[in-house]
Amino acid sequence: MSTVTNIEHVPVREYAEKAYLDYSMYVILDRALPHLGDGLKPVQRRIIYAMSELGLKSVSKFKKSARTVGDVLGKFHPHGDMACYEALVLMAQSFSYRYPLIQGQGNFGSPDDPKSFAAMRYTESRLSAYADALLSELESGTVDWVPNFDGTLQEPGLLPAQLPNVLLNGTTGIAVGMATDIPPHNLREVVNALIHLLDNPDATPAEIFKLIPGPDYPTEAEIITPAADIKEMYRSGNGAIRMRATFTQEDDEIIITALPYQVSGSKILEQIAQQMQDKKLPLVSDLRDESDHENPTRLVIIPRSNRVDVYALMDHLFATTDLERSYRVNLNMIGLNGRPQVKGLMQILSEWLQYRLVTVTRRLQYRLDTILHRLHLLEGLMVVYLNLDEIIRIIRKEDEPKPILMKRFKLSDEQADAILDTKLRHLAKLEEMQIRKEQENLIKERDDIEKTLGSPARMRKLIRLELIANADKYGDKRRSPIMVRKEAQAMKETEILPTEAITVVISNKGWVRAAKGHDIDPTSLSYKAGDQFQSAAMGRSNQSAIFLDSTGRVYSLPAHTLPSARGQGEPLTGKLNPPPGAEFISVILGEETQLFVLASDAGYGFIVTQSDLQGKNRAGKTALSVPKGSLALIPKLITDKETQYLAVVSNIGNLLIFPLKELPQLAKGKGNKMISIPGAKVQSREEYVIDVALLNNNQNLLIVGDSKPFTMKPSDWKHFIGERARRGNKLPRGCRRVGKLDVQ
Repeated sequence: MSTVTNIEHVPVREYAEKAYLDYSMYVILDRALPHLGDGLKPVQRRIIYAMSELGLKSVSKFKKSARTVGDVLGKFHPHGDMACYEALVLMAQSFSYRYPLIQGQGNFGSPDDPKSFAAMRYTESRLSAYADALLSELESGTVDWVPNFDGTLQEPGLLPAQLPNVLLNGTTGIAVGMATDIPPHNLREVVNALIHLLDNPDATPAEIFKLIPGPDYPTEAEIITPAADIKEMYRSGNGAIRMRATFTQEDDEIIITALPYQVSGSKILEQIAQQMQDKKLPLVSDLRDESDHENPTRLVIIPRSNRVDVYALMDHLFATTDLERSYRVNLNMIGLNGRPQVKGLMQILSEWLQYRLVTVTRRLQYRLDTILHRLHLLEGLMVVYLNLDEIIRIIRKEDEPKPILMKRFKLSDEQADAILDTKLRHLAKLEEMQIRKEQENLIKERDDIEKTLGSPARMRKLIRLELIANADKYGDKRRSPIMVRKEAQAMKETEILPTEAITVVISNKGWVRAAKGHDIDPTSLSYKAGDQFQSAAMGRSNQSAIFLDSTGRVYSLPAHTLPSARGQGEPLTGKLNPPPGAEFISVILGEETQLFVLASDAGYGFIVTQSDLQGKNRAGKTALSVPKGSLALIPKLITDKETQYLAVVSNIGNLLIFPLKELPQLAKGKGNKMISIPGAKVQSREEYVIDVALLNNNQNLLIVGDSKPFTMKPSDWKHFIGERARRGNKLPRGCRRVGKLDVQ
């Protein structure tokens, strides 16, 4: 039995920490983040390179995507085939990439559903013309080659990009502990900024921002982020871009012509339809999707009438649907030092120019080395034409002619091989002339390259000319206009809803319903057995109904959400959460500026505006602080605070009338004393306020009790006017058992 002796003991904590760190670095550097040089993630780079190796250039025939994916997985990227294919598809979608790197044939998805593409066995693909900007210098000694995953092949560590693809197409990715969100940009704008930096190395960020005013997405929707925010985003490398759909009007119809980046038209229609179904958008009567091949985005919104404010409606839709959308920006990428970093725009442009300078220098040096090597061989070949007879003699007579030739004519090993490999038909006089001409051309090119390599100014000029040529070849106009727009605001629910006249009714048991119109008699409605009418209020359907319970708490509900009066309604306890034992005693409906008298039967009260009575949630809020043992009274609507009188009557027949303006106006609280009643008698329910009423100078006061109502004319009730907080005077015998007060 053998034993293992080379066992290494490592604490689990150290092992797990190192393993996770290794995994994190792999995800960051080899999967999720793009490199500043070519703007590609490893899987994208391998797809592009594998397609170039398959000969799938933009002028070649299409090949099955499965062929490409197979090559990528088998040679360079041993990961999931669907993940690789999705990366390929994304680079072919003109609605996802600003400058697609791949041309697709077949179903490569749609803006409505980018992942609706067909399987790789059905689709065909090839590189786009723009991909040449990444590949054309690949075989010119411009990049470092690294072994593939099994060491059997070589692959490029980076592609020699002639344009800053990291900005042009952007990318998104999630690594471990970091993410990247780089928006796409317009090629001509970026090239202009690079040229400006080449010509003016000390250029300021403000100068660059004028040339690159913002991202440029593959959609014609508007960018509405303020210029100051975009500048700050470019300065720090972090921020957000907000896009808004564009629309036109045709024959009272709203036509949406462009949607924000990666927003689905069907989802937009679904969001609007949901609002219509929930009766939150009565301003719209119908929706249509008229998108087709000629009009990729054409969504039709039909307003309910020509009186609808189209711009207010669209403002509401911008605020409540994906017709306006915000995109996070995080310019995080792997820099030239091989480390991930969030970079500002100026740093990205400057570093990419460094990368381009190194690439062009390597290309020129590679070409120079090739020229020098060729000139060396041509120099040896010229020996042939100057000493033809002797060379032929040596080759014919000597068993080993190579060393003799090298010694006789002072040739190098490569020159000797080139002479011995020369075919007889190449010894004609014409060939000698061609060699001399080739020598002249190569010497001229060599001198030009050496001058360029030795002159920073000539090098900058060369890069500048190549950038301009690429801008002319691949550039286009800006698609996403940058506009100044005000912030979208959703309409208030009260502005959207129809304003119908309604009457809200609550019963003694707390059941609520709403009837259309103001001509309904609440007492004539049908009530459940043992229940009866309690309170009613008239208003509009776009207002909030306010409910007061016996403990002094108030609650509010949108009037349009209340059940119809065709039935017997629904219990308020299903919508609200009053405290145990509380009963709903009143409902208020109307304008928020209306004034009410809020009082308890302990004899305290104050004036309050309706806006102060809005309850914020199901539990409501305390508006009236009710003393122990007392209950809240039904609020009374005030018509003229300065001239009206307040009549307060107790259950034992004490009546006190005083000017209403003597009561304070409060937002909430217990209020001031209206009539003097001992607290002990209120707690024992021996004496308490039975009702209050508001009187004008010319109105009669009705005392309603067990017997026939007793009418008091103004000349009669004015004898009961006194100072607030007094006991008041006794009513005449026979009418002291008061049930309530009323006015005529």
